[in-house]
Amino acid sequence: MSGHSKWATIKHKKAALDAKRGKSFTRIIKEINIAARNGGDPDMNPRLRTAIVAAKAASMPADNIKKAIMRGTGELEGGQIEEVMFEGYGPGGAAVLVNVATDNRNRTVSDIRHVFSKNGGNMGEQGSVAWMFERKSQIFVPSDKAGEDQLMAIVLDAGADDLRNQGDQWEILSPPEAHEAVLKALETSGIHVNHDEASIAMVPKNLVKLEGKHASAMLRLSEALEEHDDVQNVYSNFDIDEKELEAMAQ
Repeated sequence: MSGHSKWATIKHKKAALDAKRGKSFTRIIKEINIAARNGGDPDMNPRLRTAIVAAKAASMPADNIKKAIMRGTGELEGGQIEEVMFEGYGPGGAAVLVNVATDNRNRTVSDIRHVFSKNGGNMGEQGSVAWMFERKSQIFVPSDKAGEDQLMAIVLDAGADDLRNQGDQWEILSPPEAHEAVLKALETSGIHVNHDEASIAMVPKNLVKLEGKHASAMLRLSEALEEHDDVQNVYSNFDIDEKELEAMAQ
């Protein structure tokens, strides 16, 4: 068992408290649009299949899903969405990856650079921090839903390669290609997974411990990036002591 970036945990808790349905829909539609470029048949396109599952879990109307797929495949006209990963550093030297989906790259570059500089960070060159992360299937399961031994037996047999204790939830990490198999194994075993808690993510290889003003400033930067309309996901390798997090929340 090992620790992990608190930002992943904070995001999931925050989403449960103040989920923004409209923005959630926008993000999912963009993901479907991008995924559908590699084919509109979900049976042949794992990324599209995962996006559709997320859309259904968010109660997105079937017609919205269909139109998003058709825009992605070119069957319907619509603004061309470009997927870009920005890299940079936050307060205290934590690495940050910002995954965006935009129809105006120049505008979004300017916006994201401004968010970094305004919140004590700075944009980096392509490749400057990406090497500090690994692309993984990341699934969260509440601790009260399954014990460690039970969960480990289920997910390892399905192809997972790590199970981490995050206090009130388990974090399951797997190769991206095992994502669906692990989810299916959990569901078959009666362990329901909220699909907002399951994704292909950029997981940090090592953590940077932040304290005091650097910790609070890093949280502000992360939240400011998350709130931008074009941002799909924010990944970082910072770690903050649990007690300090609780103190900042009060």
